[in-house]
Amino acid sequence: MAAVLTALAVACAIGAWRLTSARWPWRAPRSAILLWQSLGVTWGLATVGAMLAYALEPYGEGVVYGLHAFADSAISFGMGLGLIQPYDLPRVAALVAGLTLLAVLVAILLGAGAQTLRARRRHRALLSLIARDDPGVPGVRVVDHPGAAAYCLPGLRSEVVVSAGTLSLLHPDELRAVLAHETAHVRERHDLVLLPFAALRWALPWLRVVRDAHSSVALLVEMAADDRARRYCSPRRLATALLRFGTAGAVPAPNGALGAAGEQVMARVNRLIKPGAELPRRFRYSLVTFSVLLSASAPLLWIYPG
Repeated sequence: MAAVLTALAVACAIGAWRLTSARWPWRAPRSAILLWQSLGVTWGLATVGAMLAYALEPYGEGVVYGLHAFADSAISFGMGLGLIQPYDLPRVAALVAGLTLLAVLVAILLGAGAQTLRARRRHRALLSLIARDDPGVPGVRVVDHPGAAAYCLPGLRSEVVVSAGTLSLLHPDELRAVLAHETAHVRERHDLVLLPFAALRWALPWLRVVRDAHSSVALLVEMAADDRARRYCSPRRLATALLRFGTAGAVPAPNGALGAAGEQVMARVNRLIKPGAELPRRFRYSLVTFSVLLSASAPLLWIYPG
């Protein structure tokens, strides 16, 4: 079992590395985002599971049931009823490493989530003091700042924010396109998609594959929001708005927010102006099915008894 989980973890790492340089995900960003999520979840569970499976192999009951058997053995050892297993040093080291890695991954994710929530809470408090409503853009908060800025603060009380500089910079159609883009971020909760990748990048900034994975998913999130905005406006209007943001020197979105400028603006502009053919529906359905099966593989191997 340990060998199978190790092979699964290596396959996920290789798949993520190859996916960072692929361009076909631009033709189906939502399906590609799902694949990225399944690769990340499976890699984490398979890596931890490989260590635990090796450590708990003497019990012959797999990972989940092996942990239960280990707990029973530890309790018996504490009561003086026998030896605790696994009792050889390599297996004890693997058990400690696996549990530690699991705790670290969970702690990183929870820590990043807590930090993001704090940043959003502070920014909402600031907006309550400096932002205003504008009848020309109902439902949008306006900040009196000359720079170009447009972003959303996702959450239970989601807000879309634009600057006064944005209102003077963009034509009405372009502004409508930008607001549709930000609304897509809010509705599809792209912040939750990015959170685990941002957390890994914060924890492992020296790993190129982690940095590239975060950049790839961030770009796909922006492209998915662009696709949603295209339903309500002309793609060229959105592309023009992005170019105006770029030439005006757009203000970066605050921590915890998703901005309109986003990642790799020129790649998005080219995609909007010269959209390639979408991936065939059959391929997209196959990709979704594969992602679901991949996500289920590691948990199934965890509970496999032996």
